[in-house]
Amino acid sequence: MSYAPIQRLLPDDESVELISLTRSLVDREIRPVIADLDAEAHFPRDVFRILGRSGLLGLPYPESLGGGGLPYEVYLQVLEEIASGSASVGVGVSVHALSCFGLFTAGTDEQRSNWLPTMLAGDQLGAYCLSESHAGSDPASMRTTAVRDGDHYVINGAKAWTTHGGKADFYKVMARTSDEGGRGISCFLVAADTPGLTADPPERKMGLMSSTTSTMLFEDVHIPAHRRLGAEGQGLSIALAGLDAGRLGIAAVATGLAQEALNVAIAYAKDRRAFGKPVIEHQGLGFLLADMAAAVESARATYIAAARLKDAGKPFSRQASIAKLVCTDNAMKVTTDAVQVLGGAGYTKDFPAERFMREAKVMQIFEGTNQIQRLVISRDLAR
Repeated sequence: MSYAPIQRLLPDDESVELISLTRSLVDREIRPVIADLDAEAHFPRDVFRILGRSGLLGLPYPESLGGGGLPYEVYLQVLEEIASGSASVGVGVSVHALSCFGLFTAGTDEQRSNWLPTMLAGDQLGAYCLSESHAGSDPASMRTTAVRDGDHYVINGAKAWTTHGGKADFYKVMARTSDEGGRGISCFLVAADTPGLTADPPERKMGLMSSTTSTMLFEDVHIPAHRRLGAEGQGLSIALAGLDAGRLGIAAVATGLAQEALNVAIAYAKDRRAFGKPVIEHQGLGFLLADMAAAVESARATYIAAARLKDAGKPFSRQASIAKLVCTDNAMKVTTDAVQVLGGAGYTKDFPAERFMREAKVMQIFEGTNQIQRLVISRDLAR
């Protein structure tokens, strides 16, 4: 089903063309297959290769390193378009960008030039290992260790909730190198084929079925010291800095998901008739759709405002948390209301509305739960 394009204000004609290219690619490569991918819980690695070859996996990174050199304001709107076709793929693109972030910000020139171009081209798909089963919202309590042994580190432990776990080509891993709490954590770039690194069977999830999520197991995983990013003890600051950008990514994904749910609901409400006219013309349903549209557009405005602060080099942590909170809460409401608009049909798998609702729930949980976002926002206000 085809929908009218979103009216966007973009900084230049090249950005307009990029959005149009992305929408065409999503219509051609993602929308026709996503229902089957979700039903089969199949990870669409080929889709990420297509996105990489199209230059869409490295948009916010410099052209000199193989990226697109675009501002976050544009990158996030591209990400929203991708997520409107598949929330699973949208989350994957956001996680991949987050997995490259530590290398870009904390890596040496040699590390960046050696590894980043293939990552941004999509030849290497990334994953991000921060959370543990007992340390999600409190990453400073992680127990995975990295012990120095000559010119290597030996990593032991387990990392939970890893998007692309068992499918990625590299993992950005936070591990404890000392007992100094949050100051004792370091960051490593671990190749997927490193001996001792394995993945548990994928989690059996409520939604995002074509996005593989697994616990990664580290058993005497030997990592050359040159694969540490930044100094020892800098890992948590690298992780948290990346999460600000990652939260904007999830905000954009949630907005794309909500927009797609709204599109489906509008199309159904125009086609379905009751009491002699399309149901969209009945005030009860029309007002519900109006509230859904307001939620989607306010979400979009919120993440774009935060992105513009980031692009201007200004502090944006609080605004990133606000965007993640607003966009994901709105996505949960919009997708739930989309099921309501479709009525009994919305509760069946014959329509995608129920999938949208299942996918929206996790948006309120990962990249920091929305309760954690409220904590970040309130602490910033207290300062």
